Amino acid sequence: MANYCVPDKGKAALLCISAQRDFITPGSPLRACGVRSALPRMRKLLGAFRDEGAPIFHSVRLYKADGSNVDACRRQAVEEGMRILMPGTLGAELIDEVKPSAGVRLDPEVLLAGEFQLIGENEFVHYRPRWGAFHETGLEARLRALEVTTLVICGFSFSTGGRASVYEASARDFRIVLVADALCNATEDAVRELGRMGIYLMDSANCLSWLGNGGPRSAAA
Repeated sequence: MANYCVPDKGKAALLCISAQRDFITPGSPLRACGVRSALPRMRKLLGAFRDEGAPIFHSVRLYKADGSNVDACRRQAVEEGMRILMPGTLGAELIDEVKPSAGVRLDPEVLLAGEFQLIGENEFVHYRPRWGAFHETGLEARLRALEVTTLVICGFSFSTGGRASVYEASARDFRIVLVADALCNATEDAVRELGRMGIYLMDSANCLSWLGNGGPRSAAA
């Protein structure tokens, strides 16, 4: 593996994609697959980063009722009354298992203005208007300011937001660790494909060991 791709745990941030209630609600059109197995692993990753005081970013979607900020593939459905990820609703909130404290609530006004909401020590939420966490957001600038070079990625909706965020991070030369068993909707073929791009592929046990012991134990395919 090229040195430019090797993750640096001392300059790592955790990026948690779309861990919102509408992705786990029974009957929701956004319901993610594999939540039951991925969620405990996500919690362990979040705990490890919190214990170290390392940066954590929760990347969320918010859909306005008029559909004006919704992806083209879902815009008509929202315009016609589908109510998902609506600002201020319970479905748009972070799931309790990933919050730093039970009382955390999203501030749609702050997020839709493109600002970062601080919800814990070195822990932020930001709104992304499209699949990828970097698209028309201040995420790259915030990461550079924190001298982050490495992103550890977990969360829901890998097939859309997760994969798009990996491509966007790679295009900006961030070193990337993809924690495949802490992702929902991830297929083995899709994950292996990203490994060929220089993305480090780890399961959660290896990632936690790396974070605690100083080096990656599982490189890209």
